[in-house]
Amino acid sequence: MKENNLLPDLAAYLYASSSAESRRTPSERELAEHFAVSRGQIREALAILEAMRIVERRAKSGIFLTTKQASVEAMALFAKAGLPLDPIQIYESVELRKIHEIKAAELACTRATEENFARLREILKTSEDRLAAGEGLAREDRDFHLEIVRATKNSVFYKVCSVYYVMGEQRLPIYFNEPERGRKSHAEHIQIYEALLRRDGNLAQALMSAHLQGAESYWKGIIDGSALSAARAQDDLTVAAK
Repeated sequence: MKENNLLPDLAAYLYASSSAESRRTPSERELAEHFAVSRGQIREALAILEAMRIVERRAKSGIFLTTKQASVEAMALFAKAGLPLDPIQIYESVELRKIHEIKAAELACTRATEENFARLREILKTSEDRLAAGEGLAREDRDFHLEIVRATKNSVFYKVCSVYYVMGEQRLPIYFNEPERGRKSHAEHIQIYEALLRRDGNLAQALMSAHLQGAESYWKGIIDGSALSAARAQDDLTVAAK
């Protein structure tokens, strides 16, 4: 097995083969046999998954899933592995993405170069062509937003925001399956681009906030409002109890 496939495949296998009650997973030896790799390779992969808070290795007890505490990077790994994601966690990630991208729009107004603007124009042109052909804008939407983040010239910022799009990779084509949604999104992208071109930070932030409200509302529609409120109330109780 190729090393770059081991991590997502291992995560998926652990998720599928763990005990429903104890969340205990197969041992290192069993995992090595299943994937036909050395125990050293499994041990290294488990160390990464433990750092992501996907698993916990307990001395003399075994390996256990701890996905409720998983990091944002872990959620991206789950998406890549085709594992089901907690809808509430996805909604919360969309909420965080909104905060980050509004700030990105402000920074891009002062830091974007002609290269960034040329790339944005290229993406907008591709979007027009796809809309004319009756196709969705999942890839172009991702590329447009990440180019704005790239324009901040902050590589860590870009890496953080990229994670959100890995998580939504399966959902974006569904989101843009409605032609009207694609046309509306494209029109808003043009407005954001023009604000960036004028270096108007306040307007760019306001337009980005309004634009991302659509994605936030979409997830609110998928997640039952009472379930979201209940989850947040439970989180508040957990924090208060600590």
